[in-house]
Amino acid sequence: MKFAFAHNNLNVLDLEKSLAFYQEALGLVELRRKQAKDGSFTLVFLGDGREHAHQLELTWLRDRREPYNLGDNEIHLAFSVDDLEAAHQKHREMGCICYENPAMGIYFISDPDGYWIEIIPEKA
Repeated sequence: MKFAFAHNNLNVLDLEKSLAFYQEALGLVELRRKQAKDGSFTLVFLGDGREHAHQLELTWLRDRREPYNLGDNEIHLAFSVDDLEAAHQKHREMGCICYENPAMGIYFISDPDGYWIEIIPEKA
């Protein structure tokens, strides 16, 4: 028996705002979308352009009006980048950096719903 990562899910309050953020901040693109026949939810799967790569599923619920309670927000996604300095500059300009750890050479950005995303340098 062999398991492989398929996707992670984040529930979002404003799907279009989240899609724009993930496209601008991380270059993710929509791969596919599933909508409930009654319009009660939409699932959007995002990818980084690599074949058979791990995906991010954004779930929008029509009747949800309140922001999600993220608790202590101790869970996060992590993305590696080939040019950490350029990514840091872009995210600073976007105003989405929420925590930096220069000693470790990493930082975190926050999406429109408050989920944290770790940005790490690509391993050489």
